[in-house]
Amino acid sequence: MFSVDESLTLKIVIAIYFLLLLVMTIFLGRKVKTYEDYNIASRNVSMFPLILTFVGTGVGGATLLGYTENGRVLGMGQMWIHITMLFAVIVLASLFLKRIRLIGEEYNMVTIGDFTALKYGETARIPTAISFLFAYCSMTGMQFVAIASILNLTIGLNMTLGIIIGWLFLSFKTYIGGLKVVVWQDVIQGLLLTVGIFILLIGVLQQSGSYSQMIINADSMGEKAMLSVMNITPKEILIYLLTLACYQFIRQDVWQRIWAAKSLNTAKNAYWISMVIAILLGAITILIGIYSKYGLHLEVEETSLTFYYVVQSVFPFSLVIFMIVILLAAVISSADSFFIAGSSSVANDIIKPNVKTKDDKKMLKYSRFSVVIVSVISLIMALTIPGLVNLMVTGTAMSVSGLLVPVTAGLFMKRVSKEAGLYSMWVGLITAVIWQILSHPFGLHPIMIGLPVSLIVFILVSKMNKKTTPTVIN
Repeated sequence: MFSVDESLTLKIVIAIYFLLLLVMTIFLGRKVKTYEDYNIASRNVSMFPLILTFVGTGVGGATLLGYTENGRVLGMGQMWIHITMLFAVIVLASLFLKRIRLIGEEYNMVTIGDFTALKYGETARIPTAISFLFAYCSMTGMQFVAIASILNLTIGLNMTLGIIIGWLFLSFKTYIGGLKVVVWQDVIQGLLLTVGIFILLIGVLQQSGSYSQMIINADSMGEKAMLSVMNITPKEILIYLLTLACYQFIRQDVWQRIWAAKSLNTAKNAYWISMVIAILLGAITILIGIYSKYGLHLEVEETSLTFYYVVQSVFPFSLVIFMIVILLAAVISSADSFFIAGSSSVANDIIKPNVKTKDDKKMLKYSRFSVVIVSVISLIMALTIPGLVNLMVTGTAMSVSGLLVPVTAGLFMKRVSKEAGLYSMWVGLITAVIWQILSHPFGLHPIMIGLPVSLIVFILVSKMNKKTTPTVIN
C-alpha cells in the first residue's frame, strides 16, 4: 500500500507520536496521587477537556474504519446507527444524567458496581463486574488488534508483534496515568480526530462533485436505493437501538466522566456538545464511505480498507501521514478509556470489597495492579480469539441484558427489590451468553432475548417479594 520510502517516513512519524504520548503520560502521571485521581480524575474536570474526552471515547478506530466500510457496502441506511444513538443521547441527557451525577456525588461512586451494590446489596457487584470485564476486555483486546493492523498496513509490521507493541504501549500509558491522564490526552486526540474527519470530508467533496451527481452515478449503476436512509430492515434498526443505543445508558466510561466533571452543569453541557459532535463525525464517516463508491469511483479490493483507499486517493502523502495519525488517535483515545473502565471494575468491585482497606495509597496500587490484570486478559483474547468482534458484541449484549433493567429501575423507582435486581442481572446475563453460544436461534440477536427475560424476571420477583429498599433520589 505504501512505498519503502513512505513506510520509513510513517515509521518515524508513528514513533514520534507514540513517544510524545508516553512523555506526556509520565509528566502528567506525577500528579496522580490518590485513588480518585486515578479512577475518577479527581472529580474536577472542566468543560473543554470533558467535551473532548467524551468525543475521544465515542469516536474510535471502529468509527473511521468500520463506518466507512459500512457506508460503502450497505449505504445510507447505516445512518440509523446515529439516529438511534441520537435518541439515546437525548434520553440519557434529559432523564438519566442528573440522577447519575447526584447519586454518584453523594456516595463518591467510582463504578456502576457501587450503584448496583447500593441498590441491590454487595453481591450485585459480581454480575456487574463480570459483564463489564467481559465487554471491556474484549474491547481493549480489539484496540490491540486495531493498532497492529494499522502498523501492518502502513509499515509492514507483523500482526503478532504489532499486537504486543499495542499492548505494551497502552498498558504502560494506562498503568501510569489512569483516567486523569486519559482525559488530558483526549484533549489532544479528540481535537485531532475532529479536525481530521472534517478535513477528509472536504477533500472527498472537492474530488467527488455534488451530491446530485452522486445520485446520478448510483442510478446508472442500478444502486440508487443505496442512497436512501430507508435502505435497512426494521430488524436491523431494532438491533441498533437495543445494542448500541441502549448500551449508552450503562456505559461505565460515560458514568465515570459524568462523575469526573467538576459540576452537574459541566457534565450536562459537555455531554450534549460532545455527543452532537460525535454523532456528526460518525455520520460523516458513513457519508465518506458512500462517496468512495459513487463519488470517487474507487476500486477497493478489501472493503475493510476503504478508509485507507479514500485517504490515498484525495490527499498528497504529507496529508496521508496526518490522517494515519488521526486514525491512531481515534484508536488510542477509545482504547485507554475502555482499559480504565475495565480495570476500575476489578479494583473497585472485586479487590476493594475483599481487602477492606481505607489506605488510599494501597488502593492506588491495587488500581494499577488491576490494569495489569485487564491488560493480560485482553492480550490473551487478542492473540487467541479470531472472532473478537463477536466476543465484544456478546459482552455488550450481556451488559445490556443483565444491567439495563435493574440499573434503570434503581434510578427511577421509589422502592426496589434487592432479590429482583439480582435475579434480573444473572438471568439476563446468562440468557444472553447461552443465546450467543447457540449461534442466535431463529435469527434473533441475544439482546432480543436476554433483555425481555431480564425485565420479566424483575417484574415477577418484585411482585412476589414484598421486601423493598427505598431509592436515594426523589
